[in-house]
Amino acid sequence: MASVTSLMGADFLCSICLGVFTKPVTIPCGHTFCLDCITTYWHTCDNVFQCPLCMEKFYPKPMLRVNIFIAEMAEKFKKTAERKSCNTPDQAESGKVLCDLCTKPKLTALKSCLVCFTSYCQTHLEPHQKISALKKHKLIPPVKNLESRICKNHDEPLELFCKADQMFLCESCKNKDHKTHKVVSLEEEAQMRKTQLGIEKAGTDQMIQARQQKILEIQHILEASRNNAEGAVSCSKHVITAMVDYIKRSQTEMTEVIKMKLKKIEKEAKSLMNELDGEIMQIKLKNLELNDVSVTDDHFTFLENILSLTISSPEVKDWSDVTINSDQFTIQEAMAKLETTITHEINTLCDPTFKEKQQYAVDVRLDPDTANPSLNVSDDGKQVACGNTKREVRNKPERFDHVLNVLAKEGFSVGKFYYEVQVKDKTQWDLGVASESINRKGDIRLSPKNGYWTIWLRKGNELTANAGPAIKLHLREMPQKVGVFVDYEGGEVSFYAVDARACIYSFLGCAFTEKLFPFFSPCSNDGDKNSAPLIITPVIHNS
Repeated sequence: MASVTSLMGADFLCSICLGVFTKPVTIPCGHTFCLDCITTYWHTCDNVFQCPLCMEKFYPKPMLRVNIFIAEMAEKFKKTAERKSCNTPDQAESGKVLCDLCTKPKLTALKSCLVCFTSYCQTHLEPHQKISALKKHKLIPPVKNLESRICKNHDEPLELFCKADQMFLCESCKNKDHKTHKVVSLEEEAQMRKTQLGIEKAGTDQMIQARQQKILEIQHILEASRNNAEGAVSCSKHVITAMVDYIKRSQTEMTEVIKMKLKKIEKEAKSLMNELDGEIMQIKLKNLELNDVSVTDDHFTFLENILSLTISSPEVKDWSDVTINSDQFTIQEAMAKLETTITHEINTLCDPTFKEKQQYAVDVRLDPDTANPSLNVSDDGKQVACGNTKREVRNKPERFDHVLNVLAKEGFSVGKFYYEVQVKDKTQWDLGVASESINRKGDIRLSPKNGYWTIWLRKGNELTANAGPAIKLHLREMPQKVGVFVDYEGGEVSFYAVDARACIYSFLGCAFTEKLFPFFSPCSNDGDKNSAPLIITPVIHNS
């Protein structure tokens, strides 16, 4: 891997090691890295071969070859940087200490003396290694600011560490103020701390590795989600297209069948009308004969003519029970049932009219005068939760005194309205609308006949429509936010999973006769499992 990290030529720096390229290779997406860097990166990615910059994935693993042009340019850049560094010999490398006695160029110090307050290179250190008096001086690895290593009170080297007070000591400090404390050498304390740091670093390395593994897991899940989403879109297009084609074919077939039935009826009607025309002709002939006999006013002649006339009855049949069946074209009821079924099934997946219903959003605020004493309503009237103690409030006629319910301040008796409630992190709740005249005292049964059109959640995953009798609802996932739509004149109360834009349940054909109020119950806290509030949230119109 490249090691010249002090260079600032961004064009020649590897984005993994941040150093000048060493054996640069270019992968298929066009980005370039050190050969060792990208190889090591892929090795840690559990056989996932992707670019660290643009995250493009490659299957199979790309063949890596050194980019000769970039390698040559990086090498030239290194040599230029090295020549510049040779022109400034007095500047120590990063973290290096220079000898205080050297003249230019200064060499790197090998040791620092806490007695002389001086740092020495190998040559200038020799007196401390040969002269007896100097051998007694305390030598340490080279450091800057040697004055900071001397006790300000006793002018002695700080060679000890007090574990009790967590501070550096000289020998005089130890014998004076820290006699009863545990005191160790700097080397011993440093070694102990390094061991602790090593343990912590190992722990952090494991934490990093675990999180990198979790990132890979999330990436795999994200990739699977993208594939599932693509599959769902493709499936929906295929199925709906097939349904539309089938319905169009059915319409063509049905039209043909209806026309055939009509032709058959027309043929039958024409045959009957022809037969009736024939009988009418026979009857008319008989009428002519009868008219000829009855023309004269002479009684003798009339009787003579009638006696000489042989009148035969026309051959006709009884038509009283003969009819044509026209009911074979009454398919409206079946078509209406088909439309209702298809609409319901589609709406449970995603209601295409959901955005239109959001356009009827209203500002709903809770009425604290209706809230059960155990409920806490926020000052802005947008949140309600069950408290741990009962509030001292007046028992007004409009207040629920037994069940944990609350109504909105404003009611509606005309038109359409819509609002949304966040139910996230709750295991129980009730939502819907209620009539103004509902009973608010004692135990209450939620049903339309009692003036309540509601759904509720129990045990975190049991959703029910309180239709009287109750209807168990089966959803793919529990909603985090519920939308409530009411069409007063249309007699509809519908509930929506907002994120999915899917219909949860609809009360249809309702006959509202009085004002309707939005209805809420956060239910009991259930040992803090259900302590989250119900929150009336602003309606976000998705474009």
